[in-house]
Amino acid sequence: MNQILLVIDAQQELIDGNQEGSPIFNKEQLIRNINKVVEEARHSGVPVVFMRDLDVAEGEGNGFQIHNEINVPTEARVFDKSATNSFYGTGLLEHLKSQHIEHIVIMGCETQHCIDSAVRTATISGFDVTLVGDGHSTLGNDVLSVEQIIKHHNTTLHGHYNVEHFSIVRDSEEDLFRPTHNSYRES
Repeated sequence: MNQILLVIDAQQELIDGNQEGSPIFNKEQLIRNINKVVEEARHSGVPVVFMRDLDVAEGEGNGFQIHNEINVPTEARVFDKSATNSFYGTGLLEHLKSQHIEHIVIMGCETQHCIDSAVRTATISGFDVTLVGDGHSTLGNDVLSVEQIIKHHNTTLHGHYNVEHFSIVRDSEEDLFRPTHNSYRES
């Protein structure tokens, strides 16, 4: 099965915060889990794709770059986006189709925005998705705590389907590159 790891908006300023904003929730664990899954992808021969948001640090400088504590494979592809959705105007969908990708493992920032839209768009675009339940985070909002947002999305997106393709949520300790979607379909 052809698959990739997609790491969304794991950028320096978004993760660490800046003078106007606080750091992402649980940033040390997020970085640790991203590195763990990137290493597992490399070990499994799974390509890694990073998505950067042009709104972070106004699309320039060190703040815009992938966080300096994240181990980016030299062969990793990097796409930049100007919208919440990683598939909108980025060339990501064309890249995935050209590589005959069937399964996408997704992690990164922010849960209720870019992560949610990527998972949902991937399923309607013909991909099975594994969302890393302990591999995404957020800055939060005024309505729900960060813990509630993450828990809500892990619950809502586990089993989210679009007829033939769907998402499941698994933690970083699991064998993420051995998809379990077929056993889920049969239950």
